[in-house]
Amino acid sequence: MWPHATPIVWNDDDTVAMIDQRVLPHREDVFTARTVEDVAHAIRAMIIRGAPAIGVATAMGVALAFRDANRVPDDPDQRLQYFRQVADLLRATRPTAVNLGWALRRMERVLRDHVHDDADTLFHVLREEALQIQEEDIVLNHRIGEYGARLFDRPVRILTICNTGFLATAGYGTAAGVIRSLWRHRRLDRVYVCETRPYLQGARLTTWELMRDGIPVTLITDNMAGFLMQRQMVNAVITGADRIARNGDTANKIGTYTLAVLAHTHGIPFYVAAPYSTIDMDTPDGSHIPIEERDPREVTHIRDVPIAPDGIDVWNPAFDVTPHTLISGIITDRGVIEPPLPEHLAERFTREEHAPAE
Repeated sequence: MWPHATPIVWNDDDTVAMIDQRVLPHREDVFTARTVEDVAHAIRAMIIRGAPAIGVATAMGVALAFRDANRVPDDPDQRLQYFRQVADLLRATRPTAVNLGWALRRMERVLRDHVHDDADTLFHVLREEALQIQEEDIVLNHRIGEYGARLFDRPVRILTICNTGFLATAGYGTAAGVIRSLWRHRRLDRVYVCETRPYLQGARLTTWELMRDGIPVTLITDNMAGFLMQRQMVNAVITGADRIARNGDTANKIGTYTLAVLAHTHGIPFYVAAPYSTIDMDTPDGSHIPIEERDPREVTHIRDVPIAPDGIDVWNPAFDVTPHTLISGIITDRGVIEPPLPEHLAERFTREEHAPAE
């Protein structure tokens, strides 16, 4: 059994271990990354997935790239060029998750501060920064959980989609972190989890996590959500986010927009839970968020079993965008941002830009 409360671990031998999420819940295999190329493969192949976890993996990938002194140039300008090559490799893996670019920018700042150090010192400061990003994310997720739990004063039934737990983060979870905090505070009756076609993250991963924690969970197919709401079997929808635009439009796993429309129709609150770093003020609205399209085989097959005619045309976007007008609030590690989201996001970021340095 995977013994960690995080999907990614830096080993004592300076390799990176990840639980292979492709084979859960039936096997708990471990993938070991020894190079940045291994990390890029792990992100692209969805060995590791979830925006915050991708950010952590990206930071660790950068550190691995500087582990082998033979690969790291001595000249500072050449070191920066080498970093840009590493960043391009990692950035190309999953374009929608904003955490990936955020982690690269943070690692680049550390690199620039130590670009004249010897190769061994440079590697160690990059490794420590990656580990710091991981630790910070765990703390932030616990804060998200507590802020989200305060929204409910009685036991509730929550509907969620995809996987937003420790597998998708550095630990604890975003939307699943709220669920875990509700359970700990005895304000949770049950969680309903959409299977999340086509990759089945809800069926394979979220149910595995919640059952492991002893949290009451019921799996439904994606097209059962409307009937669930019509029968008044759910009190709120909580999802994660891969990128939140400046106006509050939110990209998340495909099917999230459908849940938001259904929740609006049935008068059910729809919340997004994400770290503050997921808010991308450089992206004006959802139409500017790049949407990753994945292998058609994910739709035409389940595992290796074909379920559609050979040669069928397939469209397989991995994410959709929920307009800010359908969102009841964004639960972050700095509190809940309420509608109107464009105005409140602008106020928060303007205030922080002008706050005195600590």
